[in-house]
Amino acid sequence: MDLSTTYLGFELPHPLMPGASPLVDDLDMVRRLEDAGAAAIVMHSLFEEQIEMESMATVAHTDPHLDSFGEALSYSPPREAFELGTDAYLEQIRRIKEAVRVPVIASLNGTSPGGWLRYAQFMEQAGADALELNVYTLATDPEEDSLTVETRTLEMVRAVNRAIRIPVAIKLSPFYASFAHFARRLDMAGPAGLILFNRFYQPSIDIEELEVRRELQLSSSSELPLRLRWLAILSGRINASLAVTGGVHTVHDVIQSVMAGAHAVQIVSALLRNGPAVLAQLREELSRWLEEHAYESVRQMQGSMNLFACPDPQAYERANYMLMLQSWKQ
Repeated sequence: MDLSTTYLGFELPHPLMPGASPLVDDLDMVRRLEDAGAAAIVMHSLFEEQIEMESMATVAHTDPHLDSFGEALSYSPPREAFELGTDAYLEQIRRIKEAVRVPVIASLNGTSPGGWLRYAQFMEQAGADALELNVYTLATDPEEDSLTVETRTLEMVRAVNRAIRIPVAIKLSPFYASFAHFARRLDMAGPAGLILFNRFYQPSIDIEELEVRRELQLSSSSELPLRLRWLAILSGRINASLAVTGGVHTVHDVIQSVMAGAHAVQIVSALLRNGPAVLAQLREELSRWLEEHAYESVRQMQGSMNLFACPDPQAYERANYMLMLQSWKQ
C-alpha cells in the first residue's frame, strides 16, 4: 500500500510523525521513534523568552548595574526550568541529525518580531531540515485590534523566510477573527506549511490557595473536530502543506485528518502515554484500512472530504450546525 505523502517539500513514506515534545531531549528515544517509523522528527520549541533571558544574562554579567528589565524578567520561568539552553538546543539538533536519517524539524516559539528570530539561522546552520515557527500568543489587550495581531505574525513569518532557505511551517492557534482570511494572508507570505492547531494549556484556579494552577492535560480525540473543520476549509484553497496536531490518538483520527486535507499528522499525547510503538501500530492500521476500503494510496484519500468543491462552505457549516442541535434525543 502506498502511504507516501509530500510535506514541506519532503517526500515522506507516510504522514505520521511525532509532534513537538520533550521526547527529543533523549537521543535514545529519538532513535526509537525513527525505528518505529517516524516520517520526521519534530523538536520542541526554543522560546523567545528563553533566548532573550540568556541574552540579558550576558549583558547583566558584563554590566551588573544594568537591570532595566528586572520587572519584566520576573514574569518568565527561571533559566534552569528549560531542559535545553540555547547552545544545548543547537547541539541537540546536530546530534539528532547524526543519529537519524529522516528530516529533522526544529522549532522557534514566540510572539513578536525581534532579534531572537536570528536563531532560525543558527538552527539551519546546526543542520535542521525545516523549521516550525510556533506563534503561541493570545490577544489579551483590548486596545489592540485583530489587524495589528495578524500583522505582527506576518512580520515574523517574512523575517524568518528572508533569513533562511529551509522550509518554514507556521504553527497556529484558531484564535483569529477571520481564520480563513488570515491563513490566506499567511500563505501569500510564503511559508511551506501551516500546522493546525497549537494546544493552549488552560490554567485553573486553586480557590483555597488563591493561586493559578498549571496542570498538563494530555489531549484526547475530542479535540480533533476543531482541527478537522479548518483543515477541510483550507484544503485546496492554499498552496502551503497542511499538518494536524492535537487530538490524534487512533487510526480513525488519522484517516479523518487526511480526508480533511492533512499532508502530515503529528502525534504527541499518544506517544507520551504509550511510547514509540504507537507510530508503527497506526501505520499498520492505516495501511490495512486503506486496503479494506479499496484505496490505492494515501494521496487518493487526501482532501477527499474537504470543502473546496462546496460552493458555499458557510451555508454547509450552518446546515450541519442546525441539524446537530436537533439531533439530541433524551
